[in-house]
Amino acid sequence: PFEDLKRVRNAGAVFLGPNTPEPVGDYFAGPNHTLPTAGCAKFSSPLGVQDFVKTSSVLHYTRERLYQEGPSIIRFAEEEELFAHAEAVRVRINSSPTTGKDL
Repeated sequence: PFEDLKRVRNAGAVFLGPNTPEPVGDYFAGPNHTLPTAGCAKFSSPLGVQDFVKTSSVLHYTRERLYQEGPSIIRFAEEEELFAHAEAVRVRINSSPTTGKDL
């Protein structure tokens, strides 16, 4: 039955072989039965444990890195008409360091 996987392009869950009916996945084997429907499997995954885990992104730029990439970031922000975002970067790359440390 694993040969059949080659033909699957988008699916929330694949039940392989005659001994794997949908209730096996819905109730017992582990995958959640909340699956993407109506073609959403092209861009969405089944509901899973990670959907209930809170994560945070942590970012840290040095003054040098912001100075290097700042002009590109400003262009992105201005293209999206987020002028305060652009100004937040512009202020930082145009400020003179007073302590020699990152802001």
